[in-house]
Parts: sequence; C-alpha cells; structure tokens
Amino acid sequence: MMQAQYLVVGSSHAALEAVDAIRMHDAEGSIALLTRDSHLPYSPTVLPYVVSGRSAPDHVYLRTPAYFAERRVSYLPGRALARVAPERSAATLCDGGEITYGKLLLATGASPALPAIPGIDAVPYHVLRTLDDALRLKAAIAASRRAVVLGGGLVGMHAAENLVKAGAEVSIVEMQSQVLAAYFDPVAAGLIERAFADNGARIVTGHRVVRLSPGAGGAVVHLDDGQTLDADLLLVATGVKPQMDYLEGSGVAHDAGILVDDYMRTNIDNVWAAGDCAQGRDFFSDQAVLNAILPDAAEQGRIAGMAMAGDPGVKGYAGGVPLNTYNFFGRHAISVGAAPAGADVRVRFDPERGRYLRVVSTDGRLQGVFGVNEFFDAGVIRQLILRRTDLSAALDRLLADPLTTAREFMSRLWK
Repeated sequence: MMQAQYLVVGSSHAALEAVDAIRMHDAEGSIALLTRDSHLPYSPTVLPYVVSGRSAPDHVYLRTPAYFAERRVSYLPGRALARVAPERSAATLCDGGEITYGKLLLATGASPALPAIPGIDAVPYHVLRTLDDALRLKAAIAASRRAVVLGGGLVGMHAAENLVKAGAEVSIVEMQSQVLAAYFDPVAAGLIERAFADNGARIVTGHRVVRLSPGAGGAVVHLDDGQTLDADLLLVATGVKPQMDYLEGSGVAHDAGILVDDYMRTNIDNVWAAGDCAQGRDFFSDQAVLNAILPDAAEQGRIAGMAMAGDPGVKGYAGGVPLNTYNFFGRHAISVGAAPAGADVRVRFDPERGRYLRVVSTDGRLQGVFGVNEFFDAGVIRQLILRRTDLSAALDRLLADPLTTAREFMSRLWK
C-alpha cells in the first residue's frame, strides 16, 4: 500500500498550483499526484487548438517528468480514483490499489454532461474534454462533410469553427435563444452568430433535439419543430459536470460540486477540493457556485496547497468572478464579471464595424465588462472588480477606452 503525506487527485491547473504551493512551504513532505488521464498534465483550454492543428499534441504539456523528479512528486497517470474513505484517510483506485494520505486534495475536474436525448446511445458522437477526445475529433473533422454540433457554448463554437474551416457543412443547435448565453448578451452574441453565418455555418437557436437516430453517414438529429439534420460527424457539447462519482458513501459534502470554504477545505478536516469540481463562494452573491474557469482553478489550487501545507501567508478565496476570452474567425470577444439586475449599464455599439462594449457597475464599483472586437485587459478588469475599486468618476472614460483607463487605475493600486 502506497502512503503520501499529500495526495493530490487531478493533473490540471488546480492540482499543479497546489503542488507548487505545498513545495514552497514544505520541501520534504511526500506528494503523490494521481490522475485518470494517461498523459502528462495539460490544460483543457488548449484542446480546441489541438483540434485545429495550431497546437501539436506533444507541445501542450504543462509539466515534464523532470519537474516531478526535481520536486520529488510521485506522478501516477492512468489511475482513476474509485472511492474515498476519510475515516481511514484512504483512497481506493479503480485498479484496486489503495493510497493512504495525511491530507487530500480533490481536483478531479469535470466530465461532459450528456443530455438525456432518446437515441443518443444508438449513434456515434464525439465529446471534447480530454486530449484523446481532441485527437479523435481532429481525425474525424478531416473526413467530415456534414457536421452537427449540439450546444452553442465555448467548446461547441470552437469546434464548429474548425469544422467550417475544414470545409464541412456545419449546423449548430442551441436550445436557448442565442449562443454563448452564459457569457454575452443578445447583441454581443448576435455579432458572433453573424460571423459564423458569414463563414457558412448555420445556427439553429431556440430549438431542442427531441431524438437521435442512426443515419447513412452517422446520425440524424430530430428537432422539436420537425426539422431533421443529417450528420456524418456529431459533436455533443452541451456542458460539463464535476467528476464526483468517487464520493459515494464518503461523507464529503457536495451539491452541484464539492462544497468548500474560502480555504478550499471540505467538511472533512483533512480533505480539500479545488478547480472545476469545487463549489465555492461567488464574489457577487456569496452563494456557493461552480465557476469552471482557468484563473479560478489556479487560484483555488494555490489556496488549497498553502492551506494544506500550513503556510501562514495563505489568504482566503475572494470569490468567483467569471472570465472568458474567445477568438473566432479572426475576431475576439471577452467576458468578465456579471451583470446583476438594477445595475448601471453603459454601452458603445458600432454595428458596421462589429464592435460592442458593455460596462456594468453598481454604486461606481465595476461588476462586469463585456466586449466584441474591443481591446481590454481581462485580468486587470477582474482585479478592479475583486478590489471593489471606485470608478465613479471614470466610467465614461472606461467605456471610451477600457484598455488604457483600467490599466491606469491598476497602476495606482499596485504602487
């Protein structure tokens, strides 16, 4: 039986930041990094670029074997977590092995959430969550002539663009009234949809898939209005859900994700969680939410690692602030923060040039900035939100020039 003072389960940003934070404070404690993935660590955010060919699979890894050797970390790929027994401080693996731990971090990420569509088990389809998924999808795209993407979120839209560029006839089906509804308002989404339409994609919004059936080339997609779409490639990109099957019977509290406090600790004293599987405090509402974005995963992992190692410099989690950047057909869109009801909203829109900016604030404090083909520093905007910076006298300037104005304020705060 293997033993580790620190057992970290997962291998992406949250897990890796935790390992670095632990080693900064504890140079000797044994660390084991366990992951169901068979590859070296990589970021899920790079997968669309593997599909497009912009990133070679061998060049996407976040860490090398030398990194683990230098830090004396036992890296255990291809070994999934089956069960957690906190009463024994033990983790059982899917291969029957067991690891006992002093402290445990669950950074197991998320898996594709498959919709309950009749017939989905009877047709071939792709998902995009792992490097192996990306490699399979890349090979399939090269041969596709008629593709259907279920879901108008970031994963689906990235894949749809790659399919369009490969010469396929592409249809995107989104049950909501617009694409990217979690990030952009209808005006911004309309600009993105127009870019796809101008490049030959068909976007079907406001309709549900009621059935899937086998077709001559792959699958037939049946919509609620009677339309049918033939696909030789079907991508299901309808969201993700935290990986938590191993929690059954563990006593670790969970809801939509694993519930954590501001130091990423669960209800079990020596168990922490971070990243896409963790349900932590929302910055705006103080409610426990999932905020599956890279900056949050990294921050949560760092906090968890520091707390696990007893680092006195650890500071509590400020709360989740959504941040997403999206490039499409040579254009870009950025979404940071939220747009609560009753907030002050200022908009600048140039439909002919396809430029749109929306600045949202409450009592002079920034709540969110959302733009299409507008340049601003998303990280700086996020910091201004987190620091509750008073921008009352500068909101019009921020709307006119968000890049320079936001950086000017941050330069003062950093001094």
